[in-house]
Amino acid sequence: MNKHEDFLLNKISGPQDLKKLSIAEMEQLATEIRTLILEKDAYEGGHLGPDLGIVEATIAYHYVFNAPKDKIVWDVSHQTYPHKMLTGRAKAWLDPDHYEDVTPYTNPDESPYDYYSIGHTSTSIALASGMAKARDLLGGHENIMALIGDGSMTGGLAFEGLNNAAIEQHNLVVVVNDNQWSIDKNVGGLVTALQKLRDSNGEAAENPFKAMGFDYRYVADGNDLQAMINAFKAVKDVDHPILLHINTLKGKGYKPAIQDEEAHHWVSPFNLATDQPTAAASSAPTPNSIALDVIKEQINAGQKIMAINAAIPGVFDLDHFKQEFPANYTDVGIAEQESVAFAAGFAKEGGIPVLMENSTFLQRAFDQLSHDVAANDLPVVMLVAGGRISNGSKTHLGIFDQVMVANLPNWLYLAPTTLKEEQAMLEWAIKQRRHPVAIKLPANVPVSDDQEVATDYSELTYRINPGQKVAILALGDFYGLGKQVATALNATLVNPVSANILDQAALDKLAANHEVIVTLEDNTLDGGFGQKVASYLGQKDVKVLNYGQKRVYTDQTPVEQIYQDNHLTVKQITADIKNIL
Repeated sequence: MNKHEDFLLNKISGPQDLKKLSIAEMEQLATEIRTLILEKDAYEGGHLGPDLGIVEATIAYHYVFNAPKDKIVWDVSHQTYPHKMLTGRAKAWLDPDHYEDVTPYTNPDESPYDYYSIGHTSTSIALASGMAKARDLLGGHENIMALIGDGSMTGGLAFEGLNNAAIEQHNLVVVVNDNQWSIDKNVGGLVTALQKLRDSNGEAAENPFKAMGFDYRYVADGNDLQAMINAFKAVKDVDHPILLHINTLKGKGYKPAIQDEEAHHWVSPFNLATDQPTAAASSAPTPNSIALDVIKEQINAGQKIMAINAAIPGVFDLDHFKQEFPANYTDVGIAEQESVAFAAGFAKEGGIPVLMENSTFLQRAFDQLSHDVAANDLPVVMLVAGGRISNGSKTHLGIFDQVMVANLPNWLYLAPTTLKEEQAMLEWAIKQRRHPVAIKLPANVPVSDDQEVATDYSELTYRINPGQKVAILALGDFYGLGKQVATALNATLVNPVSANILDQAALDKLAANHEVIVTLEDNTLDGGFGQKVASYLGQKDVKVLNYGQKRVYTDQTPVEQIYQDNHLTVKQITADIKNIL
C-alpha cells in the first residue's frame, strides 16, 4: 500500500515529467526520495550512503539531458535508487508491496534508461568511451556520460578508462562524484590530489585531470540542485572530453550515515528511530572470528603477517583488527588486482600475506591469481568469503571462485566443513611456505563435529564415514546437505577437504565398493569439483552424479528456488539416487 500518495514523486512517470517542475518542487522531490530510500533500506537493507548523496546530481541530470537517447553509465550502480525512481520505477519505493519489483543495480531488462547490468567498480569510463566511439562511427550525436566515484577511482580500470577517454575526439563527459569515501575511507595518492582540488575550489596547479588533457570543471557543492543544473547545462553537447568534478556528501539527509560512513554504505534492516539493526547480534564464533583469532595469535607469536583487504573490511569484521594491528594491515582500495599483486610482492620478500577477498569481486583479479601468484608459485594465503549459491544480483554472484582458483596450477583450494577445520587449515596455510593456498570461508557449518581434523594438508586425505552402495562427496558448506542425504540412504559420507586436489587412492576404493558416487558443491558445476571427480572416475565401473548450480546468471532469485531448479534438495537428490539404484 502506498502511504505516500501525497508525494510529488507519484506524478513522475519519467524524466519528461521532471522537466516541468520548478527548482522548489525538485528540492521537495529530493526530500521525498531520501525519505523513501531510508524507509526501504530500513525495512529490507540495501545501499544507503551512496544513494543519499547522489540525489541532487541525479535530478539535475534528468532535468538537463534527454535520456534514454542521452546516455549515462553509472559506475558500480549501487547509487542508482534515485535514478530508478525518476525513470518509471518509483513504485518500488513508494509501495512496500512492490519493494521486490526492481533489482538494486542498473538492469537493462528493467528499463530502457539502464544500459548495463553493472555491480563491480571502475568500469564506467571504459564503457562510456566505447559507446562514444560507436556513436561517432555510426553518425550519432547523443551525449555520453560516465558517473564514477564513491571509491571507484581507486580501481585500475578507472585509470585505463581515463587514459583513453582523454583523447576522444567528440562529446564525452566523466563526472567524478567525490564524496571522500568508498566502502571504507578512501586510500592512496589520489586522495591527496582530490583534497587539493577541493581545498582550492578546483584551482590547484597539481591537477591530474588537466595533465591528462581533460577540460576540467569543478562544482564545490554537488548537493546544490541549481549548481548541478548549471554545471550539466554547461557541458551538454560540448564536442570534446570533459571531466566534471563534483563534491558531494555521502549520507546526506541522515545524520548517522554522515557520522559513520562505513557502517552506512550498505545496511542490513534497521530501526529508523534508533539506527540499530533489527537482527540481534550473536556472540557465537563465526568464520571471521576464527580466522582473525588465528591471524592475531600468529602475529603475536612473531609471524610477519600482513592482512590485505580491498576496501571491504566490514565483510571480514576487520574494524577492530586494523585498530589493534595497524602495522599488519593494508587496505588497497577497491582494487582487487592490486591486492593480489601486492600480496605476491609481500610473499616474495619473505612476508606472509593473508589476502581477504570476496568471491564476487575476486574475478577482477584473475590474471594476478594466475600470472603473478600461481606462475611464480608464491606462498600467498587467501581467504575467500561469499563463495556460495546466493540470492544476490547477477552482478554479485559467488559461484565462480572455485572455477577460477581451483583450475590454476599450484593453487590449493581448501573447503572446511567446520570452524575447527577452518582454524586448522589456516594455521597450516600460514606456516607452510611452498605454494599458494586459498580457503573458502564457510557460512553454515558447526563449530565442530565427530570428524577428525587434520593438521597437515600437504597430502590430501578424504575424511570418510562408511555406509553402503552410495558415496556422497559433500564439499565445504554442503557437507550438512550431504549428511542428510547419507542418513536417508545409509550412504557413505565423505569430506573431500579440497575443491581441486583429489585423493585418488580414496576415490579408487570408493569406486570399487559403491554403485553410485555423488558430488555436492555450493558453486557452479561447470569446471567445478564434481567434474574433476567424474573425469577421474570416467573409466571406472561406477555411476557419478554431480550436483551444483547450472552455468546461468540468477538475479535476485530466492535461494530455495535455485536449490529446487538445480535438484539440490534432500528429497530430489535421494529420489535421483534411488532411481539409479
